[in-house]
Amino acid sequence: MPCYCDGMKTGKPSKSDKKDFSKRLCRLRDTAGLSQRNVAKQMGISQPSYANWESHNVSLKPEQLVHLADVLGVDVSELLEDHNKKRRGGPAGKVRRLFEDVSTLPRNRQQRIIAVVEDMVTVAKQTAGAHQ
Repeated sequence: MPCYCDGMKTGKPSKSDKKDFSKRLCRLRDTAGLSQRNVAKQMGISQPSYANWESHNVSLKPEQLVHLADVLGVDVSELLEDHNKKRRGGPAGKVRRLFEDVSTLPRNRQQRIIAVVEDMVTVAKQTAGAHQ
């Protein structure tokens, strides 16, 4: 479900002005390629509750901030402060999160997954080189 970011043509915006945290949260979630529903599920809350975080001033507990930062693949400081820097997101962020999940598997399974990915990357590079 989309958030009400600046310049958005559809949807009902909040009656109160968004504060920096809400704007930053919306931007970071979009950059991570996640829906409000995805984030809410990982946070253990309902989607409407999470949507409230993106549209109103909210007070989060420290452990919620840590978990939210982990879900979005950012540092807590990036949630709290506008670093004005470009951040890797989208596919790169998804790949990083996927490999973090892989790192929790038994060593032999990790090695099999890495071997498959390495082979696929090698083939993709060879194919890309052949098309140049």
